Amino acid sequence: MKKYLFYAVIISIVVLPVMLSNLHAEEVRIKIAIVDLYKVLNESEIGKKARSELESLIKTKQSAIEEKGKNIEALKGDMDRQSAVLTAEAKKAKEDELEKLLKDYQRMVTDSQAEVRKKETELTAEILKQAREVINKLAKEGGYSLVLEKADGLVLYYANSLDITEKVIKKINETKTETKKAEPKSKPSKN
Repeated sequence: MKKYLFYAVIISIVVLPVMLSNLHAEEVRIKIAIVDLYKVLNESEIGKKARSELESLIKTKQSAIEEKGKNIEALKGDMDRQSAVLTAEAKKAKEDELEKLLKDYQRMVTDSQAEVRKKETELTAEILKQAREVINKLAKEGGYSLVLEKADGLVLYYANSLDITEKVIKKINETKTETKKAEPKSKPSKN
């Protein structure tokens, strides 16, 4: 019995490591890539178009807010100039009007900020959706097992050869160009 136990131990010491080393030799290779989504958002054609659209919205909102601010300043100036000649009732009416304009101004600022944030979220979500589709396609074509987002603090180090951001941007831009070419052009109507 001791002989069998001795042989079992010897076999497990000698044979088991050999079997395990064979498993390592057959191990699957993992291919990893890195994508900088921030760069995709800012440098792709759809990202640039979205940024332009957002900047246009911001300028429109700012000009409306500035106009409202000028109206408030004008009313304040009128009140200061006329304060000596205004009756108590007229002064109260001007103060009420100023208070109403200030509330409208604050509401406009808050609503504008919310609208800009909402639009930015919508545009970003659309770009990220397209980026994910392109990344999935590139990952399958390239045989990648894992694609990580290059984000501050999450990926501490990677070799530059793992970065496929430029490929993603190029593919997104090509996809948008192909979509534009595929869209039927509207024919002018004959009247």
